[in-house]
Amino acid sequence: MQPKVGIILINYKDYAKRFLADCRDSLRLIDYPKDKYVVYIVDNATSPETRAYLQEIYPEAVVIPNLENSGWGGGNNLGIEQSFKDGCEDVVLANMDVIVHKDWLKELVSAAYSDSGQATTESGLATNPSDSKIGIAQSKLLLWPVGSDGVQRINSLGNEIHFLGFGYCRGYGEENRDVSNFVTQSLETSHFPDIPYASGASMYVKGEVFRKIGLCNPAFFMYHDDLEICLKAKCAGYRVVLAPASVMWHKYEFGRSVRQIYYMERNRLITVLEFYKISTLILLAPMFSVMELGLLGSSLAGRYDKAKLRSWAYFWHFDNWKKIFQERRRIQRLRTIKDSELMRDFTGKILFQEIANPVLRYFVNPVFNAYWQVAKRLMWW
Repeated sequence: MQPKVGIILINYKDYAKRFLADCRDSLRLIDYPKDKYVVYIVDNATSPETRAYLQEIYPEAVVIPNLENSGWGGGNNLGIEQSFKDGCEDVVLANMDVIVHKDWLKELVSAAYSDSGQATTESGLATNPSDSKIGIAQSKLLLWPVGSDGVQRINSLGNEIHFLGFGYCRGYGEENRDVSNFVTQSLETSHFPDIPYASGASMYVKGEVFRKIGLCNPAFFMYHDDLEICLKAKCAGYRVVLAPASVMWHKYEFGRSVRQIYYMERNRLITVLEFYKISTLILLAPMFSVMELGLLGSSLAGRYDKAKLRSWAYFWHFDNWKKIFQERRRIQRLRTIKDSELMRDFTGKILFQEIANPVLRYFVNPVFNAYWQVAKRLMWW
């Protein structure tokens, strides 16, 4: 099985000048039939200059000009819609600041169709995807460049979800290693580990998933979009897995600007309100209250108070609540699983090196994890 795949990249202003050349060069070398994939570049806030540059530097890519800056979700939606019109069966949502291994796409396809229950080719690709339950697959993301110590380190082995809605990279900063410990059966038998959610830096999504759950939520604009897609897919009965042999190097830069904090906090709360059942929200309300007060305090100390207060202000408008409840009803209609199953792999700890500190390590994580261990045992719904 070698489905036709649309590879979607998002550009905004000078992003392509910084990153596209390396990404393009690696994509040109992938071991996948040339007539079976198309690269789409959505040019957010397009201009004659950016369009001309994209067409010159990557002439074989399909450039989709977008007069507005529609963010990650809105931009990807334009690419997804165009790829389906062009006959693509599946899509990969990918960052531009990456370098891919030659087997990157082939191994994503192998993972996505590995549980079809059908025979596979010598390369491991399934011959019939009709009864596959896997809907989304993520590559193994490694940090680029290699550190000064000469050790290749991990960017993401799938992303973790904290029960209060935070998302972070699993394995971030750790030395690159075999990930077979995540798998209950040998990787040679085409089994791939389930992950809480896939990183939008390299997310393979079957076309049937988007047709069932809808496209990206453009209201998110940036951050948590990938988490929301994966939770919707899980609600609809699909699995989200890691493809360990699909390797991508990511020029990852951690940042915490006021704008980033605003979208991360706002979208985290929107996600929780859209997905969690009322019983779950009530059960977790004490920890939500403590966390919100703690975040406000840390925001004041770090001069991010405006971002946190703006994230709260979003919920002071009736129209925004109306949108949240409309999306909540749509998501609940997708459901084939209970909250207890949806949240089975959620964590009570935040283990991310970029924000590690003594308060988080010795107070926040122990207290919140203890609460979560009790709470999830009480969730029969």
